[in-house]
Amino acid sequence: MEIYNTLSRKKEVFEPLHPPHVGMYVCGPTVYGDPHLGHARSAVSFDILFRYLQYKGYKVRYVRNITDVGHLENDADAGEDKLAKKARLEQLEPMEVAKYYTDRYHDMMDALNVRRPGIEPNASGHIMEQIDMVQQILDAGFAYVVNGSVYFDVVKYNQQHHYGILSGRVLDDLLSATRDNLEGQDEKRNSVDFALWKKAQPGHIMRWKSPWSDGFPGWHLECSAMGRKYLGERFDIHGGGMDLLFPHHESEIAQSEIANGHPPCRYWMHNNMITINGQKMGKSLGNSILLEEFFTGHHRLLTQAYTPMTVRFFILQAHYRSTLDFSNEALQAAEKGLKRLLEAAKTIEKLSLADTPAYTAEVDELAKKITAALDDDLNTPVAIAHLFDAVRLVNAAHDRKELVGRAAVEQLRRLFNDIVSGVLGLRDDQQTAGNNALLDSVINMILDVRAAAKANKDFATSDKIRDELAKLGVVVKDTKEGSNYSLQ
Repeated sequence: MEIYNTLSRKKEVFEPLHPPHVGMYVCGPTVYGDPHLGHARSAVSFDILFRYLQYKGYKVRYVRNITDVGHLENDADAGEDKLAKKARLEQLEPMEVAKYYTDRYHDMMDALNVRRPGIEPNASGHIMEQIDMVQQILDAGFAYVVNGSVYFDVVKYNQQHHYGILSGRVLDDLLSATRDNLEGQDEKRNSVDFALWKKAQPGHIMRWKSPWSDGFPGWHLECSAMGRKYLGERFDIHGGGMDLLFPHHESEIAQSEIANGHPPCRYWMHNNMITINGQKMGKSLGNSILLEEFFTGHHRLLTQAYTPMTVRFFILQAHYRSTLDFSNEALQAAEKGLKRLLEAAKTIEKLSLADTPAYTAEVDELAKKITAALDDDLNTPVAIAHLFDAVRLVNAAHDRKELVGRAAVEQLRRLFNDIVSGVLGLRDDQQTAGNNALLDSVINMILDVRAAAKANKDFATSDKIRDELAKLGVVVKDTKEGSNYSLQ
């Protein structure tokens, strides 16, 4: 099996440090909003890696974090914490916001049939580990304290190491580009230095005691600390979206190199972005589509609702390192293709069996091609193309009422069970999706009645609807944008 290592910029044979065990860390969501298609792409991409490693017999310890503190606006070292800002706007405790959106993330990932990681640590639950790592970096002389905040000295680090080794950035270019953009960063020795610990300003909600100040950890630090805690100082694979490559992952390498004496992992893997008309899809750009909107069809860019499996199949039809451009036409094609694939699995059971080797050689060859595609840096588009060759074979044999060897049929069953269902994680959710769409329509109709009652200041009726829904396991949440719900 070969995987593309962002660090070396080439495909490499995958050789785990301690076979058959594999340690894998993937950057998870910052839980201050509902998950969108970009979240789905990263989760599905590394779900395929997780599933395929298990399929090949590896014992995988999969860690994916939840960021609930320290991720400031614009991914910078100044500004408001994204989650704390959401809490302030909604007049909630930050951990209420984190819990709500973590649950929402899990609900959407479950719908997409993304397997949950073995360990899912929260940044806020590992403050001591982060404080310990900051102290190690200070003791090594590669960080400095200013007014209660601690910054990593990138320039000093670069004198002995290479800041930019992962992203290909050149430090002098970074210094030139950021020298005139120091708003809120006047404490730093160099514009490229990044925060390991930030002193909390008055009014900052999320804060912990440390040797330097009451404050909170820097965003980059959490993954290094939690990866070390659960996978050791050096593990096999670190994954995440391409947008995290710099500065997040670059900074992870630097701080782990100093704290541990070596880089954190052997292979770096990054999935590419979702685009709309060639422009990156993202919440900050205002063009993202929430997963719930895909499943209900309630978005101006959508012409219909799409099942979770259609969305998953759409994602898998592009290589994880390629950009994936959204369009209704592509999703509709994915819907039709998925239906053909799943119907072929049922048709296999209707084939006429024979004790001859009929079709055995052809099916064996297809199985080898599918495995070869997945061994080639998880090339799901090529694997799916070969699966459709199997679909054509199955349908042709069935339509012509040809006899198919028992060995060939058994191999086809394994292909569809182990690869389509097991590795690709595809299942028939048409019935489930229909029920969910009906339930969503009914609940939203009830919420419209409740909204009308509130508008008429009939708060008794509004509260009664909310309370009765709660008894049925439907939790109603009121926001400035309106009401939404989640199922308990």
